[in-house]
Amino acid sequence: MSKLSIKQWAEEDRPREKLLLKGVNSLSDSELIAILIGSGNSKQTAVELGKSILKEADNDLNKLARMSVTDLIRNFKGIGEAKAVTITAALELGRRRKACEPVKRRKITSSRIAYEEFVPRLTDLNHEETWVIFTDRSNKVIKELQVSRGGISGTVVDIRLILREALKFYASGIFLGHNHPSDNCRPSPQDIQITKKLKEATQWMDIVLLDHIIVCGDRYFSFADEGII
Repeated sequence: MSKLSIKQWAEEDRPREKLLLKGVNSLSDSELIAILIGSGNSKQTAVELGKSILKEADNDLNKLARMSVTDLIRNFKGIGEAKAVTITAALELGRRRKACEPVKRRKITSSRIAYEEFVPRLTDLNHEETWVIFTDRSNKVIKELQVSRGGISGTVVDIRLILREALKFYASGIFLGHNHPSDNCRPSPQDIQITKKLKEATQWMDIVLLDHIIVCGDRYFSFADEGII
């Protein structure tokens, strides 16, 4: 009896279709290898060939990763240079990913921490700048972004730009921050107005304006702490 090709399998059992329907976690190691090599040989489907490759490595991906391109070509019918290189490259990517230390995102839990996030951007400037910090639902930092740069006495903030970027990064919260070169930490009428407008605009997007920090050297003003946000 001739072997049944993968194309003759039920669609949900084909590795590529299975990945799309059920997610990559639903695939076995041999099915993942089958996707990499694309086809088998005259006697084996891609999945069966994948099982043979894993069996040779004692079903240990670490041992498989130690096989050279030459080993793969020599030991398995249907594995040419292109397929061997693909397997080797995929395993190397996995090794590099494992070696990478995950980036620990900072969590903002107070106005003081928010101030400390803004200080490196805003301290010792002779002009005003406005920055935003986008956070997730746990108040962990997703992205920091400069949204305006102005003169000594003020800067113009485009609320539409902030909202566009917040949606782009799927942010749940926003910290707004700007500096006062004069070292006077009291908010100006313009500061209060922009805070009110941004708070109203974010509510429509199911995003929370968590605080507005005014940086004045080693001091700061928090709209949230003062209960005016």
